[in-house]
Amino acid sequence: MQIRSEETRNHLLEAALRRFARDGYNSASVDQICSDAGLSKGAFYHHFPSKQAVFMALLDGWLTTVEAALESARRPTVPATLIGMADMLPDILVATDGNLPMFLEFWLQASRDETIWAETIAPYQRFQQFFAILVQQGIDEGSFKPVDTLAAAQMIVSLAVGMFLQALLAPDSMDWRTTARENMKILMEGLAK
Repeated sequence: MQIRSEETRNHLLEAALRRFARDGYNSASVDQICSDAGLSKGAFYHHFPSKQAVFMALLDGWLTTVEAALESARRPTVPATLIGMADMLPDILVATDGNLPMFLEFWLQASRDETIWAETIAPYQRFQQFFAILVQQGIDEGSFKPVDTLAAAQMIVSLAVGMFLQALLAPDSMDWRTTARENMKILMEGLAK
């Protein structure tokens, strides 16, 4: 029974992802999501109290995947960790293939809805904190000079978001692994002791 419930939830999430990416959050309806998933509204409301809840579940799932990937990129030194994280960009792009409209929809809805904004900004704050701690570890290990760790973290997050957006908009325009790696090396030169 538990497996079937999880399958139903996943069908709804997949249908919602396609519908939001195709029509946008505001135009998509619960009826359309249910129809796309081949499920009843009762099944929808068993798993999600609202359209916003399924939207937030999609956002949370993506952010959880990114956070797990960042943790898995840990290496013996902070510079090696940051290069490993930069090397992940193509893998993240493969995992998000075809979902550019959905990511744009997350950002658009965050600008319009306080609840979505709070859920969207919280992970960025966690990412900044994650990178601030990482930069401090780099300072402590002697790889980086003393800097404002929060400012450095904001720069790393900005670089990552900018690279991600550029790669989604023009995935075949360049070798994104090499580009991300080279950009991270330039950033680290500014931090190097």
